Amino acid sequence: MEAFLSGLDQLFQPTVLIAIVIGSIGGLIIGAVPGIGPAIAIAILLPATLFLDDLVGLVLLLGVYGSSMYGGAIPAILINTPGTPVNALTTYDGYAMTRRGEASRALAIAYSSSFIGAVFSITVALIALFAFGPYLRDLGALFGQRDIMMAAILGGVLLIAAHKQNMGIAAMLFGFGFLISLVGRQTTRKIDRYTFDVEYLYAGFNLIVVIVGIFALSQAMNLMTGKDDDPPPARISGNVFRGFTEIASRKLIAFLSAVYGTIMGIIPGVGEFVAQFFSYSTARSLSKEPTRFGYGSPEGLIASETSNNAVPAAAMIPLLALGVPGEALTAMMMVVFFDAGIKPGPDIFDNHPDFLFSLFTALLLVNILVVTTLLFSTRLIAKMIYIPNRFLGAMIMLLSFVGVFSIRNSLIDCIFAVAFGYIGFILRRLDWPLVPIVLGMVLGSIITQRLTAGAGQIKTAMDLINRPVSGILFAVICAVICYIIWQVIRQRRRIQQ
Repeated sequence: MEAFLSGLDQLFQPTVLIAIVIGSIGGLIIGAVPGIGPAIAIAILLPATLFLDDLVGLVLLLGVYGSSMYGGAIPAILINTPGTPVNALTTYDGYAMTRRGEASRALAIAYSSSFIGAVFSITVALIALFAFGPYLRDLGALFGQRDIMMAAILGGVLLIAAHKQNMGIAAMLFGFGFLISLVGRQTTRKIDRYTFDVEYLYAGFNLIVVIVGIFALSQAMNLMTGKDDDPPPARISGNVFRGFTEIASRKLIAFLSAVYGTIMGIIPGVGEFVAQFFSYSTARSLSKEPTRFGYGSPEGLIASETSNNAVPAAAMIPLLALGVPGEALTAMMMVVFFDAGIKPGPDIFDNHPDFLFSLFTALLLVNILVVTTLLFSTRLIAKMIYIPNRFLGAMIMLLSFVGVFSIRNSLIDCIFAVAFGYIGFILRRLDWPLVPIVLGMVLGSIITQRLTAGAGQIKTAMDLINRPVSGILFAVICAVICYIIWQVIRQRRRIQQ
């Protein structure tokens, strides 16, 4: 209880509350503008957070992370264009309802579902901290260097497995990110890795520079080379306050979707898309009118929006408990943790319990603020849909360069960001995923650091898995790989038949 009260005291500082408001409203607007998305916004904001207090910077990013999916539902429902990638499934039933003249009803259901999913996930996380906090502290004794290394490897394997249609490409890009993480001077042994005697490579590639290039600059290039197509007009009329009433009549679907989102958020490398798939499929199987799914089913909209908004809070659990980010956004937040001198992992429950309560309480405040704002200002936020793409791209590029240059006042960082921006631009054109590169870089650093730190205890290959935790994690890794191989063989047999 002392840690909780201390966390509240930190949270209710004026600067922190201002950061929550800015992050929440900013995330709403960012989500409502097709073409930006939370990953790009957080990439742009990351350099600025280095100059802010640790909690202020984190709640600012949490505000954007937790609110962007609310805003992303607006263009998905009104103009059939998802504001963020995870709102793609929302278009199936949301836009169909708009075409029937039920835009306000669809928006009300989306807001209410998102709020229910988020609050459920946050509540589960807080209960876990209260109930299991004392036991989680003991995990520090169980997790050694090799155990955390295996957890990072498992995160990479799960990430690759999550890209079912592009596992080979995801593995290749993950390996590319891993290679990037190796560039630079190895500090403990003074070994230069892949520097080719180039002075600018001795410090390696800055993670923020890579993130800004891969996500923000690549999207800016994409927007500036595209067309400024005018989206179709969409009118919002009627009551947007009745969403919770509709949720109350479909409690089972909302509950199951929230559970799916929470579970999939906890598993590294899975995230919103898998949660939505399970939720949507379950809702359709339980529905009395399954044929309406994809043609304006409120149940389908509830399943989609509840599950994807349950993921953000749950995705913080593996990051905080194990120091292993589950996806790109939590990987970006690790940068702020490290800059604040906070090391994610089992020891965080002993060293910074008040900080943890501050984060989850901030996320709860973000959701309350967002849903309240949306209920009164949907029509105003919906106008953000009509910002021209090329203007948007130019603004993203300008802010990206300002942010990258401000990190170390280095023009070389800007050049590196442009190089990674071109890589990201090409990958977008090929429709290849960007997330594996960033997670490859983050998890690659964890793997190499832990392997180096535990090298004194490793004499044979079996020493990597001779501890209970590392042995269990290795067995899970083998099981996942076997499952992937079985799925590939099964798919090929179907094609041959």
